[in-house]
Amino acid sequence: MNYFNYCEERLHVLAYRIEGRGKLNFLELNLHSENFYLHLFNAMFGWNLENLNAVKQNSEAIDLIDKIGRIIIQVSATSTKAKVDSALKKDLSSYAGYSFKFILIAKDATQLRDKTYANPHKLIFTPGDDIHDVPSILRVFNTLDIDKQRTVYELIKKELGEEVSPQKVESNLATVIHILSKEDLNRDDTSGFRADPFEIDRKIEENELKRAKAIIEDYKTHHSRVDRIYSEFNLQGVNKSVSVLDSIRRDYLVNQAQCSDDDLFFKIIECVVDRVQKSSNYTPIPIDELELCVNILVVDAFIRCKIFKNPVGPNDAASR
Repeated sequence: MNYFNYCEERLHVLAYRIEGRGKLNFLELNLHSENFYLHLFNAMFGWNLENLNAVKQNSEAIDLIDKIGRIIIQVSATSTKAKVDSALKKDLSSYAGYSFKFILIAKDATQLRDKTYANPHKLIFTPGDDIHDVPSILRVFNTLDIDKQRTVYELIKKELGEEVSPQKVESNLATVIHILSKEDLNRDDTSGFRADPFEIDRKIEENELKRAKAIIEDYKTHHSRVDRIYSEFNLQGVNKSVSVLDSIRRDYLVNQAQCSDDDLFFKIIECVVDRVQKSSNYTPIPIDELELCVNILVVDAFIRCKIFKNPVGPNDAASR
């Protein structure tokens, strides 16, 4: 039984709904998420969290509390520094010596972890370790022994429903693959901008990519083509292309604890292929054509600095 794949799918579906694209009422989802993450973190970390809102409605800045472990948590769907600052600035003086943790239940929290926050009540709070999101939770899940993974799996199945057919979930990624598959990839596309070859080479070297280097060299010429497709795709709705790039970045973040260098690059490709094939709006094409299109999108994400470290220096590898 692949517990990870099921848990990953369920957690992302919950985040997807919270972002306003699902059927459930937003407030209901937030309330459900507080209780869900209470049980999830208790199971994963052995904490003794309880829902403070069940005792004191709309408790300032705190949703969950572990009085034994001296932990307080805010559960939020808002991914901003201001949201974290606001929570820390509330009157938390009675929790001196407690650890403060921030759980982001919708989007990726990467951009919050390298920020500096005011901490007037001197709570124990390290942003890099104490701000949680779906990718960081999945990374922890991967480190659990099989019995603990089974326990978490059973909890998620109970809370979020039986395993659903991934064929019922649409993705913008599958739409872009469909558009790209109709392109004549033998023909150069000179529209849009082009990446700096020198910066790409520096980034390849910085990340010690040897086997993947050939893939990047082969498909970097399609960077302008992908940019044109993204621009046209965005006419259908705000953030269409951003969601595609974010899904690729999520695969990078989730797997970087287990893989590195070339293995991580090819793991990302494997994950993207799998997600496309499980999308309800995927129009099947020969597997070699699918892998070709995915290679192009992953290389493009590499060039845009959505995945892997940027080279050190004033000129990053970002093309825009």
